[in-house]
Amino acid sequence: MGGYSPEEKLRLQQLRVLRRRWLRDQELSEREPVLPPRRLGPVAAFWERFLQPGSLWRHQVFRLYRAGVVTVTHLLLPSWVLLYCVKYHI
Repeated sequence: MGGYSPEEKLRLQQLRVLRRRWLRDQELSEREPVLPPRRLGPVAAFWERFLQPGSLWRHQVFRLYRAGVVTVTHLLLPSWVLLYCVKYHI
């Protein structure tokens, strides 16, 4: 009553071998995965080129965005606060 029967030992050993083989089969080789080449439509291709790091358009859009942020935070909001104070408190 102290251990496995010979049939149980054989079955456990066979299961271990199958598990090892299954795990080894799950490993990808350096050539995998093999994916088909991406075919982009005209709009997706435009955005793919547009969003490349260092592109001129991306730089110009970022400059425009920063100018808008500066305009809102340094010009519009302070002028709105000043107008509110002058109109309702003075």
